[in-house]
Amino acid sequence: AAASTRPSLSMWLLIASYFFAGIGFVVSATFLVAATERQPALAGTGFLVWIVVGLASIPATFAWDRIARRVGEVPAMIAACLLQGLSSLLPVMSGHLWAALGGAVLFGVTFIGIVSLMLTLVGRRNGANPSQAMARLTLSYGVAQIVAPAFVGTVAERTGSYDAGMWLAALAMFAGALVLAFYGRVERRASAAA
Repeated sequence: AAASTRPSLSMWLLIASYFFAGIGFVVSATFLVAATERQPALAGTGFLVWIVVGLASIPATFAWDRIARRVGEVPAMIAACLLQGLSSLLPVMSGHLWAALGGAVLFGVTFIGIVSLMLTLVGRRNGANPSQAMARLTLSYGVAQIVAPAFVGTVAERTGSYDAGMWLAALAMFAGALVLAFYGRVERRASAAA
């Protein structure tokens, strides 16, 4: 019983991917409005960006569930991670309102979808004890949510800009997508060997 409670390589990959997703989520959720407000042409539009995030998140779980049924959970999560990474870069790469709103839409559509897909995947793959696997994932996501804002806040205070933080969020999401792709490969090899 003791050996079975140790995480497998596949589980470690999901934990790592979810850690990156936690960074991407918390940096965007914490600093998106402030980063928008800091841009001279967008001052006063931060509230609008946050409203768009909320509206875009409403259909997200249903939409990603349908996508996952068509393409599979792992490819759907990879797509969501890539889109969320792009959501962090749009406002940094352009100071126009369309970029801020586009980033808000992509962030709203993806962050809840990633959580929903990941917990569904882990629940199905760990039928004997899904709560233990989910607890591990939640711990990694939570640690990311503690560490990342402190780091980004410190960098923003020193540089006067949130750009580095938004780049960190994007890179974390791209890293999470890469880890998920590797996870998919590991799972396919395990299935072929079984």
